[in-house]
Parts: sequence; structure tokens; C-alpha cells
Amino acid sequence: MSQHPINLTVNGEDVQATVSARRLLCDFLRDDLHLTGTKRGCETGTCGACSVLADGEVVKSCLSLAVQARGSAITTVEGLATGEALHPLQESFMNCGGLQCGYCTPGFLMASCALLAVNPGPSEAEVRTGLSGNLCRCTGYTQIVESVLKAAEKMHGN
Repeated sequence: MSQHPINLTVNGEDVQATVSARRLLCDFLRDDLHLTGTKRGCETGTCGACSVLADGEVVKSCLSLAVQARGSAITTVEGLATGEALHPLQESFMNCGGLQCGYCTPGFLMASCALLAVNPGPSEAEVRTGLSGNLCRCTGYTQIVESVLKAAEKMHGN
């Protein structure tokens, strides 16, 4: 199987590796870089548990090849916190009950981060639309939406 060199930035760290042409980005992040917050859920891009940010855009890493990330800045859920300080979204999810079993939470956090980057003061409907690419089997989404709205308020004073 052919191997390809890749260089990218993951959570602010420069990474150089050699990967198979077929290596999924989610497997590269989880298995090679040991960033296990990125989850493999449905493996069809439907559930969003594997969502990461590539240059600020939400990417379903179970549908993306590691070689496609060459030259990109990738942010995983591990890259949201600053040291021991949680990101406001992480705090809000915890405080507002936006997580249940936690399996889908990293994907929701990454999609929420991307949403708030382009829309710092979203309405409830805009949050629901912005997170429509993510599925949770435990909640009715109410607390997830509340978590995002609370984080937006904290981050942007809306």
C-alpha cells in the first residue's frame, strides 16, 4: 500500500507523519496521535461524533482521508481547553446538562465552536440548524441547545 508524507497542525502542534493513502483522518487522530476524543460512530458521516475542525470548518473525520488534511490546521476536542481551563462551550455543556453519556459530545462541541465562530449570537433555531449534522441518542437536544446559547452569551455577551 502506498505511503504518503503529510504535515499539518493539530491543536496548535506541528505534526509530520507518513500515512497510507486510505488512512481515515479519524483513525489517524485516534490511533496515531492518541487524540481519542474524536469518536467513530456511524462511519457514514450521519452522526457527527467524529467532527473536527479543519481550518475552522466542520469536517466529518470518518469520511475524510488523513492525506486530505495535508497543510491544514486541525482542531479536535482536546484542543478546545487551554491547559486546565475549559473552553466556555465545555463549561456550558457541563453546567447546563448538555451531555449525557458523552459519546456524541466532542462532535457537538466542535460543531458548536464552528457555529459560534461565524454566528456569535445565534437564536435557538439557528443553533438547532447549525447542529443538525450531529445526533445524540440520549437527549432531546434541549440541554445541548441551551448549552450553546449560554456559551455564546458568556463568550460574546449576547
